[in-house]
Amino acid sequence: MAITWILVANASLAKLYANLGPNKGLKLVKELIHPASRRKNADLVTDRPGSMAAGGVSGGAKQPQTLPKQHEAKVFAQEIAQTLYLGRAQNAFRRAIIVAPPAFMGMLNTVMDGPTAQLVSDRFEKDYTKTPEPELAMRLSTAIYL
Repeated sequence: MAITWILVANASLAKLYANLGPNKGLKLVKELIHPASRRKNADLVTDRPGSMAAGGVSGGAKQPQTLPKQHEAKVFAQEIAQTLYLGRAQNAFRRAIIVAPPAFMGMLNTVMDGPTAQLVSDRFEKDYTKTPEPELAMRLSTAIYL
């Protein structure tokens, strides 16, 4: 029977479940935690933005292009994508389902490699990271036979 991996994630927590087939339920395979994504932007930088001399033109503080919190979320998305890549490379699953809030789903989609992305059969733009397993199984019943 083909194994399906179900990734339930947000910017700071990811739970990876496996479904081994009909009537087998969900089995927690791995949990990834990224506490830096939960911190405030001000707590993620060591100093205020510096100002740069503008040669006579009024200048201001230079702001980073990406907020530190967004950067940390992208770092976590890359870690998750790497986990999925390794699972695919080791033939640990044949199909994947991803459940994540819309903004984080977009990050995952941009960092996931093509062959792994092709194994994703369903995407749900919800945050179910705090959902108990029985309720999660019920919510995903349209995508997988549990």
